[in-house]
Amino acid sequence: MKKVILLSILSVAIFACKTNTATKLDNKTEVAMKGNWVVSSVNYPGSEVIKVNSFDLADSQCFVGSTWKFISNNNKGDMALTKAGCPAFSSPITWFVNKEGNFVMKVLDAGEKAKRVREGYVLKVANVSENSFQLVDRINVGGNMADVVYQFQRTN
Repeated sequence: MKKVILLSILSVAIFACKTNTATKLDNKTEVAMKGNWVVSSVNYPGSEVIKVNSFDLADSQCFVGSTWKFISNNNKGDMALTKAGCPAFSSPITWFVNKEGNFVMKVLDAGEKAKRVREGYVLKVANVSENSFQLVDRINVGGNMADVVYQFQRTN
């Protein structure tokens, strides 16, 4: 009887430890995104008249010309806003791309550990090539969903 109970507990424990597929990484896409990038444009397909506050930092158009560095082996990096007339901002980030094609990012304060940051951003990765890719954010505009497309170009 004790063996049956022990086996039942072990089997429940094994099945309870099932891996969550949402956190499995897409290493191929991460390696393709490794390096230095600049946002060449921010577009709103089908909704050109909206104003968007991107990443709770600044107007989305302030991200045009922003520089990003992605390090794929430790999922760290940094980003900086440098456009004239926009708030200057620079910060380390942590990021990863999961198997569902979602780019998950946290903006960190200097010296802050990612596990202490409770909020982050999830965007869809699209059109990845050697020299460009897109991050697509879905936002609610007056009850309708709209895309915000950040076009990234590789820099040297």
